[in-house]
Amino acid sequence: MGRSDREAVARGRRLCGAAQGVVGDHARAVEAVRAALTPICEGLAERELDAIPVARLKEVTEGRLRLGEVERAGFRTVRQVLDAGPYRLRQIPGVGQQTAAQTVAAARQIADAVRETIAVHVDVDRPDAQTTALVVALHVLVEAGPEARRALDAARALSDRLGPLLDEARPVSSRLRLLVAGKPGRKRALGAAAEIRAVTGQAERDGVPELLAQASVDLLRGPATEIAALVDFELRSAEYYSLIAEISDRRPDPAAAEGFLPGEVAERVRGQRLDDTQRRVSLRGYQAFGARFMLAQRRVIVGDEMGLGKTIQAIAALAHLAAEGQSHFMVVCPAGVLINWTREIESRSRLRVTALHGPERQEAFADWQGRGGVGVTTFDALRGFPPPRGGEPAMLVVDEAHYVKNPKARRSLAVREWAERCERVALLTGTPMENRVAEFRSLVEILRPGLADTIGDHTGVAGSEAFRKAVAPVYLRRNQLDVLAELPALQHTDEWEEPSARDEDAYRKAVLDGNFMAMRRAAYAHPEESAKLNRLREIVAEAAEGGLKVIVFSTFRDVLAVVRDALASDAVFGPLSGNLPPARRQQLVDEFAAVSGHAVLLAQIEAGGVGLNIQAASVVIICEPQVKPTVEHQAVARAHRMGQVRPVQVHRLLATGGVDERMVRLLANKSRLFDAYARRSAVAESTPDAVDVSDVALARRIVEDEQARLSATGGSR
Repeated sequence: MGRSDREAVARGRRLCGAAQGVVGDHARAVEAVRAALTPICEGLAERELDAIPVARLKEVTEGRLRLGEVERAGFRTVRQVLDAGPYRLRQIPGVGQQTAAQTVAAARQIADAVRETIAVHVDVDRPDAQTTALVVALHVLVEAGPEARRALDAARALSDRLGPLLDEARPVSSRLRLLVAGKPGRKRALGAAAEIRAVTGQAERDGVPELLAQASVDLLRGPATEIAALVDFELRSAEYYSLIAEISDRRPDPAAAEGFLPGEVAERVRGQRLDDTQRRVSLRGYQAFGARFMLAQRRVIVGDEMGLGKTIQAIAALAHLAAEGQSHFMVVCPAGVLINWTREIESRSRLRVTALHGPERQEAFADWQGRGGVGVTTFDALRGFPPPRGGEPAMLVVDEAHYVKNPKARRSLAVREWAERCERVALLTGTPMENRVAEFRSLVEILRPGLADTIGDHTGVAGSEAFRKAVAPVYLRRNQLDVLAELPALQHTDEWEEPSARDEDAYRKAVLDGNFMAMRRAAYAHPEESAKLNRLREIVAEAAEGGLKVIVFSTFRDVLAVVRDALASDAVFGPLSGNLPPARRQQLVDEFAAVSGHAVLLAQIEAGGVGLNIQAASVVIICEPQVKPTVEHQAVARAHRMGQVRPVQVHRLLATGGVDERMVRLLANKSRLFDAYARRSAVAESTPDAVDVSDVALARRIVEDEQARLSATGGSR
């Protein structure tokens, strides 16, 4: 009792004041964003409502509303009805009070629905005053980063805890007050002072005062210049859009964000705590759910569509485990993305990372064993390391996990051996099944052999809905359209070209030789007269005029060499191929992204379509159709992904009358199978085996059909 109690209360009051200051500073920063966001959303809503005809109001009232007089009076759109209001509508002859009120009510219902679906897009090439003001306001919160969010959570908790205690401890501030408080009052006041001492002491030991002070500095920092804010937006657009969704409360549909998991699984995942103290990045709601899914379910497949941040979700799960005291983690990935993984771990977390690759990988592995952290290695290198002892590493992450779908492959056996000895395993893949449900089942078998046995072929026959329900304990998948409202438009165009005479000659020779691969690239055999190459030049020239970056994908290195010669530009990078060391691949992508304005990156589709982030590009050219539809999906997703700020145009070059036509037709079934079983969709229309076409069988069928057709037609297409 006495001075020490008064000092404890004074310290508590200062800490509470700092906490309340952070809450207020954050609220003002959020309010500045809302003030900039509201007119943009209202303007977008008004334009949408201006495009909706009055007749749509009948749908809201199931046809009961009579709008003939309203339309004859000149009202054409829902917005005009809202602007008029019930008073003006009642002035129309034949429109009574009830009809006017119902008409406006129906219009407001549509307006509410429109406002819920508004998606704000920032055009970085042509920013207007309103969106620029929004980006400037958002910049304060983005710059403050996840540390400010952590400070805000701590500030709210402290304010809620200390506020009532400080009120109760008020008599401690002077001896006179303490005397007149009476015995019960003194007891309560002294008890509150003791509790305040404990709370402030713990906060000081945790470094909370310093956290609050830094957050206040960050939140009160003056706004950036418009140019600086727009440049930062282009670099970190995902963080800006995440804040827009949060502040405007336009989050994705909860069921979609949770992958349409059954209620009992979703509830368990929601209850999983997620510690962010070892993490340097904020998560979107669906990403936090994905990290919790990995932790709660322990052995899982995260099959999110490309571009939704599977890497970040895995890092968040690793950071949580590190915060709980776990020390060793392993990431296995293709060589081409090893550098990307090490960069992401370093920049997005406080975890130590070691690349276990190259000639000194055994020494690096020994160092990782001794010091801990995240080891990042390749499928091939993993085979050379001794399997772990039970329980270590704390989590095994396998990126591009469809690489291990063949249970007999050596890399699959190595991953399986490690997985058997790890308590937690996360298989990451945007393409969990390419040809057969059985391939997906082989991934499940790595995680839970017992569950794999229950989802045999009969589950596939039962249809996609039964399949997803059966694998729910281990499988989470979300699609871009369900959770990324701000993603720029993706425009696919099939560019059908009539082959030239020289194209025809090269194609006929390839068919007669029975050479499927030569058939696929015959359109580039004579560059000077190639119809596809001419169209590719036109697309690149159009992109150059607009200052847009282009990626050109092909399966074949000789096709990419032809393209490089045809473009003959200093702004052409690559080709990025599977033969390049991982460091050189990433360097090419970085150099391509660093160019100001137009540039072209050439890439083999299997090498450039896996793992790398190429958001700098907004035009994608695919030189020939692919045997596996998912290869094209992956390649396009390298550019059209979270963080992209411009619309993405995809041009697939196709030649009429030959192998391209047959591949497009036959592979449509494979794409439909993937949609039914790996994506969320209606019940499958047929069993998986009914539409499966293996790569070898497809090639043989096309060659034989084309040989027969050319023989019957005398060689013409």
